[in-house]
Amino acid sequence: MLSYIQHICMSGLTSKKLMTNETVELYFQDRILAKILIPIIPRWLKPNHLTVLRFFLIPPVVYFMWLENWSVMIPLFVFAGFTDMLDGSLARVRKQITLWGTIADPAADKLLIGSVAVFYIAYQVNLLLAFTLVFLEFLIVLGAYSRRRRGEYISANWSGKIKMLLQVLGISALLFANFLNLPWLVPLGVIMIIVSLGFAVVSLISYGL
Repeated sequence: MLSYIQHICMSGLTSKKLMTNETVELYFQDRILAKILIPIIPRWLKPNHLTVLRFFLIPPVVYFMWLENWSVMIPLFVFAGFTDMLDGSLARVRKQITLWGTIADPAADKLLIGSVAVFYIAYQVNLLLAFTLVFLEFLIVLGAYSRRRRGEYISANWSGKIKMLLQVLGISALLFANFLNLPWLVPLGVIMIIVSLGFAVVSLISYGL
């Protein structure tokens, strides 16, 4: 298989802020997962497999959310969110970064979060909060599309990773508040989502449109 950097060169693409297997840098969560979880993950399981799995998990997450079957939907959503952290860490630790993964991983994240924002936050929590979340994610996607038309590919940075983590934690808190009848989790979840919007703005500025 061609290396990531070779693929880029052969495609005639330019790169900016792009992490490759030759320039990989480990984040804090990568070092933790490298000690407690990644060693037990079989070598045949690639990071892109987890990204594809996250795409496939989105329809059942939406389906069970529509049915208000929280006992099934919440574990599916939390697991799907966890695969976001795991596939990136696995790619960096094992140096299995690919161009496809760089593009597909954030796309899967935005579809997952956007689906829950539209079908749950907008109706059950706050319409403006849901609209702002989806709108900022749309701007990030628009910026990524614009860069790719110019032949530029950028790896996710720390602000984007914190944004996704806060979104998963915030939405999980809102879901658990509904499922377990714990109203005190609602303001906590809303605060985390609002803070994630700040990191979304940072991502927009750091990536550049």
